[in-house]
Amino acid sequence: MANIGVNELLFLLQGLKWTIALAAIGFVGGGIFGLGVALMRVSTHAVLWRSGAAYIAVFQGTPLLMQLFVVYYGIGLLGVNVDAWIAVAIAFTLHASAFLGEIWRGGIQSVPKGQTEAGKALGLHYVSRMKDVILPQALKISLPATIGFLVQLVKGTSLAAIVGFVELSRAGQIVSNQTFRPLMVFAIIGAIYFALCWPLSLWGASMERRLAKAAR
Repeated sequence: MANIGVNELLFLLQGLKWTIALAAIGFVGGGIFGLGVALMRVSTHAVLWRSGAAYIAVFQGTPLLMQLFVVYYGIGLLGVNVDAWIAVAIAFTLHASAFLGEIWRGGIQSVPKGQTEAGKALGLHYVSRMKDVILPQALKISLPATIGFLVQLVKGTSLAAIVGFVELSRAGQIVSNQTFRPLMVFAIIGAIYFALCWPLSLWGASMERRLAKAAR
């Protein structure tokens, strides 16, 4: 058995860097597309509403692991040679957009209808009503659930190893195979994930308590 030294720890930190980068790209990209999905879900146009509902159903109703396989190998079948990093980023963005879209849809529908009616009475058009009146309140209401999803997204990045992407979990597998100390290696990895996710969970719980107090 080999000892876990500085080089092994640095390799794990390199994997951690890609875990954080992947979660950030998936969350930001998913947020951008998710906002569009949320607006489709609350649209009065049947085609938009049903398209948004179908999109969410597909990505919420299938495992993230399968989505990674489909994006990575599906793009390859089209004759496009795509890097694992790009394929994984696309898969996580699509996955996050469906979940964030549904979370924010709930937030938008939680805003009292009187707010929309007041905006119409003031002569605000749809974009102004959404941007200045509805969305700021909806995103605030949805913040605890959004943070909770971010925690799940960070942990979900471990599945990216299945297509050869070296993030924290995959880096741990490599170090474990080299040192023959799986228990110690994955204890370190678990501690790193905990250090990433626990503060986010506390923040989400804190925001939920604040919103509950404000609603009283």
